[in-house]
Amino acid sequence: MSVTLTDTGLRVALPDGEAYFNAFWLRDNCASSFDAETRERVFDICALDGDPVIATAWADGEALVVDWQGEDHQSRYSLDWLMGCARGAPRTDPASIPRALWRSDKAFKRFDRADLDRDQIRCDWAPALIEDGVAIVEGLEDSDQALTDLANLLGDVRPSVTGSYFDVQVHVGPVNLAFTAAELELHTDTPAEETPPGVQFLHCRANSVEGGDSLFLDGAAAAEDFRKRYPDEFELLATVTAPFYYEHDAFDWRARQRVIELDVGGAVSGLTVSQHMADVFDMPQELLDRYYPAFVRFMRWLRRPEYLVQFRLNAGECIIFDNHRIVHGRAAYSADSGQRHLRGCYIDRGELRSTYRTLYRKTGQTAPSQGQSARHE
Repeated sequence: MSVTLTDTGLRVALPDGEAYFNAFWLRDNCASSFDAETRERVFDICALDGDPVIATAWADGEALVVDWQGEDHQSRYSLDWLMGCARGAPRTDPASIPRALWRSDKAFKRFDRADLDRDQIRCDWAPALIEDGVAIVEGLEDSDQALTDLANLLGDVRPSVTGSYFDVQVHVGPVNLAFTAAELELHTDTPAEETPPGVQFLHCRANSVEGGDSLFLDGAAAAEDFRKRYPDEFELLATVTAPFYYEHDAFDWRARQRVIELDVGGAVSGLTVSQHMADVFDMPQELLDRYYPAFVRFMRWLRRPEYLVQFRLNAGECIIFDNHRIVHGRAAYSADSGQRHLRGCYIDRGELRSTYRTLYRKTGQTAPSQGQSARHE
């Protein structure tokens, strides 16, 4: 195996072809750069007296060995690890699951609460939430603790503008339309927070009223279709921020959000829509000549029947969904006809993915190769 030094690094003939590696990158990713217990980086490349320079490098069996100029230091890299890094792709991530866009004929995946105590079943539940953005868990007890225990299977409860938990039922002196029996328009939760919560849990404790059906749709599916039909309006909603607020006597939350959220690859990852928490649009009036028609057209687009799933959430069921991707609402109900009580909370999307990665390793599953492996061992 040949190794050739360059002014900025080296080239090495790997089993799958020649590859170039930058000297800064090689020095920064020496195995000694990472603490064995914490797995965190302990080497500070910025503390070197100068730029890292390779003195000599050679192949030693299935490894590349590098001596560093001006340092009493030698690095050793396995060829298998270098091959995984040579393409410059993100390292393999089992939680990087493509979204499965869905429409009104979608049947949500269901899980039994008792089964979720098993790692393997949780390892099916978590990716369903990443792929579909929504799932239903059946068989929850009628208690506050039941919701906490379920949420903690995926992460820690994350406080929001309403606190750690909220109760969706008729309140005396409500500060949110959700706490009335009125129709609740299609929306995503808490857009007035700088970073709205990622995953929402709604545990149905009671539902004996007339009306009150739940409405759900895949915002990513609707927005991708909207992009194809109205590309200019899509671009406007994906780039211009709009103001949102949540204000009452004891609080005053404000934030700016893009109605359509894109991931690093440019695909729709979510929406921020809430008519009842949209503040007065404060963009220049000339911009509003284009923005308002695009906004109204998109909000009407979301109400198309081909996207909506309408159903009744029953006592003992908990629906869990991506608060950015999944748009939800509620039909009006008769408050005097019975009882309707949903208790909710949130966790972060990053924590959902973290839990899935851990379960993935624990249950011994194997991910297809997507890029480099973790750190050099």
